[in-house]
Amino acid sequence: MILWCDGAHDAPTNMERDRTLLRAAESGAAPVLRLFQFHPPGITIGVHQEAEDELDLGRLAADGMHWARRPTGGRAILHVEEWTYSLATPIADPGWGGSRDDAYRRVSRLVVASLIRLGVPAEFASARDEAGGRGAGPRRTGGVAPPCFASTARHEVVLQGRKLVGSAQRRTATALLQQGSLLLGPGHLRLVDYLRMPDADRAPERERLARASIDAGSWLGTEAPLARWADALAAELGGAATRRDGPDALTLAEPAPYTSTAPRTEA
Repeated sequence: MILWCDGAHDAPTNMERDRTLLRAAESGAAPVLRLFQFHPPGITIGVHQEAEDELDLGRLAADGMHWARRPTGGRAILHVEEWTYSLATPIADPGWGGSRDDAYRRVSRLVVASLIRLGVPAEFASARDEAGGRGAGPRRTGGVAPPCFASTARHEVVLQGRKLVGSAQRRTATALLQQGSLLLGPGHLRLVDYLRMPDADRAPERERLARASIDAGSWLGTEAPLARWADALAAELGGAATRRDGPDALTLAEPAPYTSTAPRTEA
């Protein structure tokens, strides 16, 4: 595996980088665990969602807020005060491929172990939590889906019984891409300001989202450097991973194999 501490990009750039990694995995490239952040903050929606149905596009434009559609499923997320990861791997890879559940379980175990190493008492969401009412629930006023962090699914990561890491997976015939967001602060609650819903519904929806989710800011700080997480993950992976740092550490223009490259400007 390549552990790539990439850095920060805007929402469209981050999603295109993950699409490129998925295409590379389809061509047989080595698994890549990419760590990244969003600058400026941005919103992503699931691959099956329509922005016109879910988002207040006028308010987004007025505030200069970027948005993009993820290659994976799931629901809307405002990416701010968080660490974000993606795993792209051939399904046939013995270490990181396999079934949907196997891939979710392996990555979640790694994320939990890295957080425990950093002093965060994270754990897996239990089947009882999922069955006990933490599912997606009904769509909101006007047909808007609830935010990603309003519910917890099996194999996701929780802290003190509330959702800490949201994740989604896409599988093709030969490869998979899993994306996940780890909350470091409460900034994700601002997503409600940009959902397509009556203003009167925003405060109750924000309260619901706050009750269902939690951030690791009390343990790590809201501006914890991404490299700190990369160090913890590298320690957990040991000799099973090759570390790469910086946005130009991999040549995304080439499907496989990955090689170092000099700084360049991407189209």
